[in-house]
Amino acid sequence: MEQVVVQEERVVFQVDTVDVVGVLRMPVGSTAIAALVFAGPLTSVKEQATGNYAVAMAARGFVTLTFDHRHFGESEGFPRQYEHPGRKVEDFRGAFAFLQSRPEVDTGRIGAVGICAGAGYLAPVVAADTRVKAWGAVAGFFHDAAKRRKWMGDDYEPTLERAVTAREEFEDTGEVEVIPAVGDGEVAMPLAEAFEYYGTARGRVPNYINEIALMSREHTLTWDAQAAAYDITVPTLLVHSENAFAPGLAKKFFSALGGLKEQVWIESKGHIDFYDEPERIGSASDHLARHFRAHL
Repeated sequence: MEQVVVQEERVVFQVDTVDVVGVLRMPVGSTAIAALVFAGPLTSVKEQATGNYAVAMAARGFVTLTFDHRHFGESEGFPRQYEHPGRKVEDFRGAFAFLQSRPEVDTGRIGAVGICAGAGYLAPVVAADTRVKAWGAVAGFFHDAAKRRKWMGDDYEPTLERAVTAREEFEDTGEVEVIPAVGDGEVAMPLAEAFEYYGTARGRVPNYINEIALMSREHTLTWDAQAAAYDITVPTLLVHSENAFAPGLAKKFFSALGGLKEQVWIESKGHIDFYDEPERIGSASDHLARHFRAHL
């Protein structure tokens, strides 16, 4: 791969008067080229998986934008650690508008990349926002509201009711009930593999907080990415593994896509490999670069 010199710039844009902090990476000497917005996993920040892919794709000749969603990391927004997919959708739209304002970006060549839950959050944006001309997903988790209810069984309704109660308590008192994102007991991601990343030095960065507002579950449990697939007509690339999370949901989402589409299966030990393992990132990024060069 030809060596590309990349310049990084800390940037701030606003969504509903709230400051959103990001990092813009630009190949030095390029003007008006294709640009990509990155969407990351549950509770994640820009120094983790999205940052790794943004670095890789900038080195492949694209302008890349990663950012901390409102309520997380360096960005403003209260309550903190509030995982609200609908608000993340608004953040993506703000990110696209920001890219359109930059002279380094060809405004007709904007795409997006979703990693894990970020792919499911991006889906309705890609379906409806004409600024997105192509997109890709890496180890995408494509939320299925009906499947989630089935998986949780009798725990679903009490969990949802507790989240609603937590949100009402916040509205009444300003107090935010939180639980760990990973760890022991009640956590947002009760998977050993998730702890191996977020709960250890492997994925821990100063900007990350191992918490999630309990009221987030009112929105995350009911979020459905599958329904958006039918309305997505822009070129789509899904990179996944049989050993990553929920490959069945990725296959279901792919089969429902309405436009030009490609699915690539990569070998991996598990899911988190795609966040930080250089070989997995390199392979996925090569496929993404091929896809975006063809369609942006």
